[in-house]
Amino acid sequence: MAGGAREVLTLQLGHFSGFVGAHWWNQQDAALGLADAPASPGELCPDVLFRAGRTLHGQETYTPRLILMDLKGSLSSLKQEGGQYRDKQLDAAIAWQGKLTTHKEEFHPKNPYLQDFLSAEGVLSSDGVWRVKSIPNGKGHPPPTTVTTPEPLIPNEDSVHVWSDFLRIHLHPRSICMIQNYNHDGEAGRLEAFGQGESVLKEPRYLEELEDRLHFYVEECDFLQGFQILCDLHDGFSGVGTKATELLQDEYSGRGIVTWGLLPSHHSPGDHQKNIYRVLNTAFGLVGLSAHSSLVCPLTLAGSLGLQQEPPVSFPHLLYDATLPFHCSAILATALDTITAPYRLHLSPVSMAHLADMLTFSGRKVVTAGAAVPFPLSLSQSLPDMLLQLGGATPWTPLSACGDPARTHYFAQSVVLRGLDPSCQTSQLTPGMPLPSPLHECSTGEEVLAQYLEQRQPRVRSSSHMLLTPCKVAPPYPYFFSSSLSQQGLVLDGPPTGTVVESIPVLGALCSSSAVCVALRGLAKELTRLDLRRWASFMDAGVEQDDMEEMLQELLSLAQCYSSGNGLMD
Repeated sequence: MAGGAREVLTLQLGHFSGFVGAHWWNQQDAALGLADAPASPGELCPDVLFRAGRTLHGQETYTPRLILMDLKGSLSSLKQEGGQYRDKQLDAAIAWQGKLTTHKEEFHPKNPYLQDFLSAEGVLSSDGVWRVKSIPNGKGHPPPTTVTTPEPLIPNEDSVHVWSDFLRIHLHPRSICMIQNYNHDGEAGRLEAFGQGESVLKEPRYLEELEDRLHFYVEECDFLQGFQILCDLHDGFSGVGTKATELLQDEYSGRGIVTWGLLPSHHSPGDHQKNIYRVLNTAFGLVGLSAHSSLVCPLTLAGSLGLQQEPPVSFPHLLYDATLPFHCSAILATALDTITAPYRLHLSPVSMAHLADMLTFSGRKVVTAGAAVPFPLSLSQSLPDMLLQLGGATPWTPLSACGDPARTHYFAQSVVLRGLDPSCQTSQLTPGMPLPSPLHECSTGEEVLAQYLEQRQPRVRSSSHMLLTPCKVAPPYPYFFSSSLSQQGLVLDGPPTGTVVESIPVLGALCSSSAVCVALRGLAKELTRLDLRRWASFMDAGVEQDDMEEMLQELLSLAQCYSSGNGLMD
């Protein structure tokens, strides 16, 4: 899979980012198997995200170009050095000729779901049946085995405790960096404050380890576009992310740094301290990450970034549980897979830096995201019909907890629509019939989407892409689809048929808009009301009163970038 890929190095910082990342990489892995998908010169290039390698035994590998950081106890049965490369104990035995004593920590048992899934090889056939055959390792299921519903091969909330419980792909030995100072489980020793996170990368051991891994991946790239950061905003990893992006900006000036600030949708209404810390970490993180990134986008299914509890967002054809990270992270990964498509195409002039420049002019470093998962096109509709039917409604669900997109002024937007067959991208009306709208006059799906965006937001800087490749939702993607969808994720015109959904069309959008002003000013207003003397433990973790005042001022300055000269807010 060689070629002129414009490589991207991904950093995952935090446990919820691990959940989103696990779904993300599973979807990338599923897309690698789309050999029979419709060919297009502009489709996604896997070499942007993956690297080819070889083990010491000569086995060819294809692993994510990834560095992830998480806390002690977060890996479960996953080995820190990965499972594809030579065993460290064997290497030590070869290098050392003296007596060797081995002390083994007790392993976590492998997740039962992964045991079943990884010991079997199967595909969803055209009749909607998951067919499993044995693998020649003596441990596979006896052939032939047929599972008529997807549920047995999809993990449930009882079997998923950490992100590695459903990660299907192998990782490179240099991918996983564990922070041993803090615990993933339990109430003690948690990485819960921004200052604690900053202090992690002030320690030489972790800073040098991160720098070493960065150099390893960067030096083998022919044309590095930049860095894609998935960072938890709600806990101390917001501080880790701030120091990491500062390091990247200093060492790799001119490269794109696109940061996704991730927050779970479920808050702890009974734990006031956790909620206060969440808002403080989010505010410090947004300010710190925006200072060193090309753009920052908060991603969450929660209804609000602040202390006020709002219902999580809903999707018409998804029956997801907002309390489950496994569900929420799958939706965010699907949106992320779509909105990042412009800088992952085989043939495209758009790079990470170009995308960021288009969206973040005039200091507007924070952008919002939205997605339609799945894009609700029915089997009998064409794209012009469906868009006309929307009227003035926003075609995507907001994913950044920044208010109602319908009451928003837009400055710039990047929109991607994927997974629609060419036959439904343009008007299906009989020639000679009167056309309901200018959209029905367009000859390609690209024209339809571009003209729709121009009609909806005139004089707004827009970029749009139409891709044939759908989003694969094969196991271990959660099966939370309504029964009103077809195998390809289109809305059925008649009664449910019980068909298994294999792929879905998705629309994703990145927007620079006045909604950010409302959200950032709301955060600043809530934090200004706090009596910081009650939260001395947060300050003791490495943040001082002067830091707090400076952060609030910078938060308001960021907000002002979205209102100045537009008459939007005072």
